[in-house]
Amino acid sequence: MIAVNVRLRDGLWAAGVFLLALVSVWAPLGRPAPWWVIVASAVWSAALVPLSARFPRWALLLTTPLHGINNLLAIAPTSLVVFRSARSIRSAGQLWGLIAATAVLQAVFGGLFAWRNGDSVVEFLGGIGFTVVFLLVFPALAGALVGRRKPLTQVLMERNDYLEHARLLTASTARSDTRAHIASEMHDMLSHRLRQLTAHAGALEEAAAEQAPELREQVELIRKTSAVAMDELREILGVLGTTTEAAEDAGTRADVERLVAASKDAGVSVYLNWSGDDLVNADSRLRRAVHRVVREALTNVHKHAPSAQTRVSVDVGERVRVEVVNGPSGEPRGGGTRRGLIGLEERVALIGGQFGAGRVAGGFRVAADLPSHPVVQEETGAAGAVTEAPPPVTAEVLTVPRVIGSGCLATLAVVPALGTALVLLLVAVFGNDEMTRQEFDTYRVSVTREAELTENHGFGLPADGPGCYRYHLRDEADHDVELCFTREGVLRTKRELAR
Repeated sequence: MIAVNVRLRDGLWAAGVFLLALVSVWAPLGRPAPWWVIVASAVWSAALVPLSARFPRWALLLTTPLHGINNLLAIAPTSLVVFRSARSIRSAGQLWGLIAATAVLQAVFGGLFAWRNGDSVVEFLGGIGFTVVFLLVFPALAGALVGRRKPLTQVLMERNDYLEHARLLTASTARSDTRAHIASEMHDMLSHRLRQLTAHAGALEEAAAEQAPELREQVELIRKTSAVAMDELREILGVLGTTTEAAEDAGTRADVERLVAASKDAGVSVYLNWSGDDLVNADSRLRRAVHRVVREALTNVHKHAPSAQTRVSVDVGERVRVEVVNGPSGEPRGGGTRRGLIGLEERVALIGGQFGAGRVAGGFRVAADLPSHPVVQEETGAAGAVTEAPPPVTAEVLTVPRVIGSGCLATLAVVPALGTALVLLLVAVFGNDEMTRQEFDTYRVSVTREAELTENHGFGLPADGPGCYRYHLRDEADHDVELCFTREGVLRTKRELAR
C-alpha cells in the first residue's frame, strides 16, 4: 500500500511538472525555442521526478542539461528533484561533491545558452547565481537535514527500546533477589521451627495415647495442623522462586492421587475421578491452583465432615475443572473463618479462572473452572505493575511534530522553485503579445535593441527562427508581425505575416 501511494504521488508530481513545462510552447519566457525542444525538456524534467527516488545521484546530475534550453518552467521544478535526491544520499561528502559537480555543469550549460543568445556576462552570472543558490544549494541543504533525521530517529528508537528492556530486566532481577532473600529467611527460620513443632506434636501424641487418652484428638489436630503449615510454607517458597520436590509436580495426577491417598489414610472416605490428560506439561500456575483447590477442600472435609463420602473430580479439556464434593456428615456443623476459601478464590481469579463454594444437598461443594493457558500475571501492585516491555517507540509516535518539521524544511526548499514557476507562469499567461501598427513602424532595422522590444511587449508568441519574436497586430485580426535580432541584440529584419 505504501509503495502504491508513493508511485501515485510521483506520478502526480511528474504530470504536474510536464504540464507546467509545456506552457512555454504557447507562451515562451525568453527567446522562443522550437516546440519539439520545449516538449523534450518537459519530458526530461518530468522523468527526473520518479528517477530521484531510485537513482538520486543520477537524477541530481541529469538536471543540468535543462539549463541549456530556454524553458524556465522546466528548470524551476528541479528543486524538488534536488530535495528528494539529497534526502536519499546518506554520505554528506558524496552529496556536496555531487552538488559542486552539478553547479559546474549548470554553469557550463547555462553559459552555452547565454553565448548562443548573446546575453551579457552580468545576465549570465545573475541567472546562474539564482539557480545555483535557490534551485540547487538550498533544496539540497533541506533534503540533507531531512535525510539525516531518519537514521538518527532510528537510532533513538533502538536506544529507547534497549533502555526499556534494561530497566525491566533490572527490576525483574531486583524482585528475584528480594524473593530469594525472603525465601531464604523463611526457610531458615520458619521451616526449622515447624519441623520441631511437628516432631514434638508427634511425640506428644504418643504420650497422650498412653497417659491422657482424652487429649489424643487435640494433640493429633496440632500435629496435622503443623504438617499442613509446613506444606503451605513449601508452596509459598515455590511462589517466591525457591523450587522444592513437592512443588515440581504440584497439580499433576500423581500429586492429586497422593493428596487423596493421604486423606484416606487419615480416615476419610474419598475417591478420585480424573478425566483427560495429565497436567505434567501444563503451566506451573495452573498446576499450583489445582493442587491448592484439592488440598484446601480436603482439609475442610477433615475439619468439618470427616465421616462424609467425598468425591474429587478433575476434568482436563479446553479448560480444567476441579470439583470436591462431600455428602452429609453426622458431625455438627462448625463455623469457619472461610479464610482458606477466600485465598482460593483470589488465587483462581489471578489466573483468569472462576471459583465457587457452598452447601449442596446437605453436603459441601468446592469447584474451580481454570483456563488451560493462563494469561493473567500472578503479580499485582507496584512491584508487578510492569511485566513486559512497552511497545517500542516508532516513527509514528511523534507524527505531528515530524510532519510539521519536515513540512517546514520541504516548504523552504520548494517555495523558491514554486514561486519562480508561479511568477513565470503569470508572466507567460498575462504577458503582452500584441502591438499596434504605429509601434511596429517605430522599430527600425539596425537601430532598435532587443531589450527595448521585450521591455515594451514581452517575449510574444512562438516564432519559427532563433532570435525572432512574433506578435499580434492589434485591431488587425488577419495579420501578425515578426521581428528578428542578431546575437548582439540588434534588429536585423522585420516583416508582416498572414495568420
